Amino acid sequence: MNIFKTTLLLTVLTLLLVYGDAAIGGQGGMIFAFIMAMGMNFVSYFWSDKIVLKMYDATEVSEAEHPSLHQTVRRITQSAGLPMPKVYIIPSDQPNAFATGRNPEHSAVAVTRGILRILDQEELAGVLAHEIGHVKNRDILIGTVAATLAGAIGMLAHMAQWALIFGGGRGNERDDEGSHPVVMILMMILAPIAAMLVQMAISRTREYSADRTGASLIKNPDALARALEKLERAAKAIPMESAQPATAHMFIVSPLTAEGVMGLFSTHPPMEKRIEALRAMRPPYVV
Repeated sequence: MNIFKTTLLLTVLTLLLVYGDAAIGGQGGMIFAFIMAMGMNFVSYFWSDKIVLKMYDATEVSEAEHPSLHQTVRRITQSAGLPMPKVYIIPSDQPNAFATGRNPEHSAVAVTRGILRILDQEELAGVLAHEIGHVKNRDILIGTVAATLAGAIGMLAHMAQWALIFGGGRGNERDDEGSHPVVMILMMILAPIAAMLVQMAISRTREYSADRTGASLIKNPDALARALEKLERAAKAIPMESAQPATAHMFIVSPLTAEGVMGLFSTHPPMEKRIEALRAMRPPYVV
C-alpha cells in the first residue's frame, strides 16, 4: 500500500511539473528547470552522505571502539540481506538517528550519543532496523527523485516571477493556452506549495514503510514503538543545535519542533499514528 501511495504522489509531482508549464515558463522553461534541478540533485545524490555527516560532526567508529553497536547493525543487515554500512556517532545529547547513502553498497548509519544513553538494547535495535529499512527500501533514491521534481517546480515559479516583472506574462504567444498573468501568479504561488506538500507526504509515507520494515527485521514491533515514545519525549526536551530544516527528514524523529499548523509541513507522520501502526502489527512478520 505504501508503494502505491509513493508512486501516486510521485505521479502528482510529475503532473504538476508537466501541466504547470501551461502557465509557468513554457516548455523551454520547464526543460531548463528540470535539467537544473536534476543537476543539483545529482550532486546531492552522490555526495549528500558526506555533506550531512560532516554537517553533524559525525565520527566513524570501528567495531573495536563500539563492539555492541557494530554487532547489532551487522545482525540486522545480515537479516536484511544487505552489506554492512559504516557506523557513525553524532556528538549530540538529543537522542536521534539517521541513515544515508545512495545505495546499500554506499550506506551509513549514524546515531547520537543521546540515543545510546536512553534506549535499551531491544529499543536501539528497533531504531537501527528502521534506519536499515530506509536503506533496504531505497528511500534516498526516492527522496532524490521527489526533490528533483519539486525543485524544478520551484524554479519554474521563480521564472514566472521574473517573467511578470519584465512583462513576459503575455509575450510568449501562449495567451490562449493559459499564460494570462493572473493564472501565472496563481500558479507561481500554489504550485510550489502543492509540490512541497506532496514531497512532505512522500517523506511521511517512507517513514511508515521504514517502521514496518524495521519491525519485521527484528520481529519485534513493540521494541521500536517503545523507542519512538522515548525519542519523541526526549527530542522535545533536548534541542539539537546543529539541526537544519533541509535535513530534518533524515532523522527517525524530527530534530525540529513542528506543532499546530506547522505540523502540516512536517516530514514525519504524527508519532501516535506510527506507534499505533507498529502495535497493530501481528506475526508472521514479512519484510
